[in-house]
Amino acid sequence: MTTTGEEDTAARGGPLWWSRRRSAAFDWTLGFVSAVECAVEGVPFAQDAGVPVAVGVVFGALAGSVLVVRRKWPIAVVLVAIAITPAQMGFLMGIVGLYTLAASELPRRIIGSLAGMQLVGTLIVTFVQVRQSMNRGSLTLGDWFVPFAAITTSLGLTAPPLLLGMYVGARRRLMESLRERADSLERELQLLAERAEERAEWARGEERTRIAREMHDVVAHRVSLMVVHAAALQAVARKDPEKAVRNAVLVGDMGRQALTELREMLGVLRSGGSGARAASVPLVAVAVVEEGEGPCLEELEELVGQSAAAGMVVELSVEGEVRAYAREVEQTAYRVVQEALTNVHKHAAGAKTRVRLAHRVAEIAMQVENGAPPEAGSASSAGLPSGGNGLVGMRERVVALGGVFVSGPTESGGFRVSAVIPAS
Repeated sequence: MTTTGEEDTAARGGPLWWSRRRSAAFDWTLGFVSAVECAVEGVPFAQDAGVPVAVGVVFGALAGSVLVVRRKWPIAVVLVAIAITPAQMGFLMGIVGLYTLAASELPRRIIGSLAGMQLVGTLIVTFVQVRQSMNRGSLTLGDWFVPFAAITTSLGLTAPPLLLGMYVGARRRLMESLRERADSLERELQLLAERAEERAEWARGEERTRIAREMHDVVAHRVSLMVVHAAALQAVARKDPEKAVRNAVLVGDMGRQALTELREMLGVLRSGGSGARAASVPLVAVAVVEEGEGPCLEELEELVGQSAAAGMVVELSVEGEVRAYAREVEQTAYRVVQEALTNVHKHAAGAKTRVRLAHRVAEIAMQVENGAPPEAGSASSAGLPSGGNGLVGMRERVVALGGVFVSGPTESGGFRVSAVIPAS
């Protein structure tokens, strides 16, 4: 895996302002070669200027060594190269300095101004040198050759390094831009991975909640009826053997129905396979259970009959035109009534209960209301536990479909559960 951005910069490490050691070595080599060149060219300069040769050599060596700082101060290098152009020195420093300047991050106007100054300086110096050579007779060409030679030489020493530097600088900036985009993409991918993990954790929590709610609805009602019948069986076992037999049959039927529903649910949960697909099985499984094998409103009368058989005084009334609804709407309505009856068995055994179901134009409404339990009820003898999740589960189901759920005690000491669910 390649390093990008800040990691790439930190991985280099060089002395002073150099990013790499080899870059420092290369610049020192260029500085040495430029110093030698300028020192050699300082000999004729000293002779023409009438100064000691040693002064010209030292001056040239010092001027040429400025090329070492080309990466740090490219403007200074170009200015020095322009300044010593009349002395016929620093051709290497002028070319390399102009290339470095063009490849830098400096504004275009500064690069253009310094390049123009170097072009004009080289043009003037070359024009003068060629004219002097023709006057001395070393060149016998026509007058046209002087401007031609001056323009060609100045352009040859200025245009190539300028264009090459601009190309290299643009390419370097493009690579830096791509590196930054790669860093940004990597951060975005990491953020997306974190969000995906959060969504997966949220989905797992939702799946656990839905499975717990479905298991509660399936088990609580059946087992509650079984406990009630078992308590009644214990009470009449010796007094009324025939009634005891009927209660025993009902307990067996309740148990078989509970086992059948649990077996169907567990079968769907296991049908998703294992391995990489196991994480998505619970959500799909619960959806299949709810959409495929779940109860419907047609079974509501049977549900009320089971509670009546357990000793509850319960009445069912249906208002409006009976019609079919979406599967999830019928399942939710059934589960609300089922859980409400279960709560009556747990907390108000023996209380008179009324179940109302109203089919309306755009919604379906249901209400389960029980009166105050008798003083000597059978709830204590049955010993039915309560986990406190029934009302929460009913509310979650109804609200998930865009409905309204209300529950609470009545003035007469009973309890009322009401829900309204949109028909579509």
